[in-house]
Amino acid sequence: MEHEDNQAEDQENDQPDNQLEEFIQREKAKIVGETAKAPWKELERFYAQGILILVSDTLDLVEVGYTISIDDADQIKKWMQAKLLVKNFDQQASTWAEDNTEVWTVVIRPWVLIQKSN
Repeated sequence: MEHEDNQAEDQENDQPDNQLEEFIQREKAKIVGETAKAPWKELERFYAQGILILVSDTLDLVEVGYTISIDDADQIKKWMQAKLLVKNFDQQASTWAEDNTEVWTVVIRPWVLIQKSN
């Protein structure tokens, strides 16, 4: 009987972790659903407004979007210090403007995250 009680208690203790994991997966699925390709010309005005963030192609765009959406300031700061997230990328922006490069985008208010499509 004691073994069954411990098993039930273990299952109850696992529930919050499962619920959190399910929540995280749902949030990431929403971000995936909102991710799309867009030509640079459609994004230039957002760059001019200072709300575009260039995400390094070494990072997962959805993971970055989720991290920003939950306001994980420590991780965001680390990425910015490592220049994996960049707000000022004039030279890249000029190159993309010349050939109207298509990039991956996702809106995580107030930001628009972009990543070069491969």
